[in-house]
Amino acid sequence: MNNDPVTSPMKLFDLTGRTALVTGARRGIGRAIAEALAAQGAHVAIHHAGGEDEQCDADTVVSDITRGGGKAVAFAADFAPPGSGKRLAATVVDQMGKVDILVLNASIELLEGYETISTERFDRQIAINLRAPLELLQALLPAMAKRGWGRIVAIGSIQQLRPHPEMLVYAGTKSAQYNWVRSLARQVGRTGVTVNNLAPGAIWTARNDDRFSDAAHRHQLEQRVPAGRVGAPVDLVGAALLLCSDAGSYINGADLHVDGGLGLT
Repeated sequence: MNNDPVTSPMKLFDLTGRTALVTGARRGIGRAIAEALAAQGAHVAIHHAGGEDEQCDADTVVSDITRGGGKAVAFAADFAPPGSGKRLAATVVDQMGKVDILVLNASIELLEGYETISTERFDRQIAINLRAPLELLQALLPAMAKRGWGRIVAIGSIQQLRPHPEMLVYAGTKSAQYNWVRSLARQVGRTGVTVNNLAPGAIWTARNDDRFSDAAHRHQLEQRVPAGRVGAPVDLVGAALLLCSDAGSYINGADLHVDGGLGLT
């Protein structure tokens, strides 16, 4: 048991010498977390899906981080094909040496009623939201455990608790992801690796721009959120830094909701 006095608690958040991979980091929540990790000293791998727009966004993130004195590299990988997660992990380790922190943020949600869900759309969500993350875990988690330090943070969703009727598959993948977090936290807890779930609520990102730009719709939603507002990607930063650093070393298997209290209503 470590009973040393905490003379400088902010040092617990220092990530100097750590390497992080953030999937889906070109914008929104992934970008905010990646920039925060870099600001704390981590060398960050910025994953994106590989399209022209995605590459441009990722390059901007890297440029902003390096201009601020941080270190970042962009990596492209479409998570739909089998094996894409393992290939990304190998590429990142080859170029950056290791991965100490894995933030599983990339996901897709395809809205439709359960009656019309096609095999193709089902398989695509499963591939990106579950199969690729599993491949990343298989490729990176054993090395973290062997080194005696690692942080896995899965980005969940309010859909775990309040599934939208047109997000049957997406909500199901987020519930499955949290189940994995609980299982892995038990398996690797004694190795120095923590595994946690960080679940956003109503966060204004590009994914929600059409809905939240409608003032009437946004006002209706804000009436349901105890905090009285929709969130922004930066609202996830504090919780992410806690779970990705030594400050959160005794947090394992948690499901931390950053939702302004929406899950309580």
